[in-house]
Amino acid sequence: MKAAVVPAASSAWQVKEVPQPQPGPNQVLVKMHASGICYTDVHLTLGHFAGAFPRVLGHEPVGEIVAAAPDVTTRHVGDRVGTAWIQSTCGRCEWCQCGRRMFCPKMKGTGVDVPGGHAEYMLMNADATYLIPDQVSYEQAAPIFCAGYTVYSGLRWADPQPHERVAVLGIGGLGHLAVQYAKAAGFHTIAVSHSPDKDKMIRDLGADEIVRDGKSLAAAGGADVILSTSNSTRSMVDSIQGLRPDGRLVAMGADVEPLTVSLMDLIMKRIRIIGSQQNSPEYLYEALDFVARGKVKTVVETYPLEEAPKAYERVAEGKARFRAVLTM
Repeated sequence: MKAAVVPAASSAWQVKEVPQPQPGPNQVLVKMHASGICYTDVHLTLGHFAGAFPRVLGHEPVGEIVAAAPDVTTRHVGDRVGTAWIQSTCGRCEWCQCGRRMFCPKMKGTGVDVPGGHAEYMLMNADATYLIPDQVSYEQAAPIFCAGYTVYSGLRWADPQPHERVAVLGIGGLGHLAVQYAKAAGFHTIAVSHSPDKDKMIRDLGADEIVRDGKSLAAAGGADVILSTSNSTRSMVDSIQGLRPDGRLVAMGADVEPLTVSLMDLIMKRIRIIGSQQNSPEYLYEALDFVARGKVKTVVETYPLEEAPKAYERVAEGKARFRAVLTM
């Protein structure tokens, strides 16, 4: 089968022939239809995370089950499925037993510890797969398994109340989905964007207001929840001045710079800084359901698997608008 292979750290992607896998216990073989390229793939390519090379990346994989191990009973050949970041955990540690598998020290990540979806076929653990609603195309579904899951999970984790206001910092691959989810969930939604050229598009996504920075967010009435999808620590710090008392900044974008917060803001405004990832499986179900009901739509650029190196370069250079998806 063909796969997009990263031969070594910081090397160019290569599309080449690799052996086709066969399902072992608790596994299904999925014929890939689409696989989203996440910016995490850039970090992995550059060797910022542990892992052996060569490697096949891709943790937004969706497709059709074409074979299953004899012990698999919950999935069937022909099912449309995808899988998210967590591929397997030990099932025995404190974190697994209390339902917080993302903290398991033996967690294996999709496209990190096991081969990912940038290939014609992929093995998935059956209990790590999720059924894709019939109304959702593969191209639309793929980015939900990381980008959509991440931002919607962050929104739910912040637990906004019906009267509260939600702001989204950074309107890109994650942010354009965060705006839609916040609006679809019924919240007054404010976009914090430094790019006036995106204003019409941001309005079309459903934003009620657009501001440029934390000061203008405060002037507009502030936000009870800020979903930070930006990779800029400086922008995150700036946005904090727009948080209302008891406000929550939900950090989902990553940067190597430390986040510095005023103790006076923490104490006097009683704000909270919340780290968030893909928090609970039910949030992925809900995220997909919003897409199925036409409330959320991913803006994607699609590329055939053979053009994976080109698609990766667009993501690495920040030129993809907003999600790049490989199709098979």
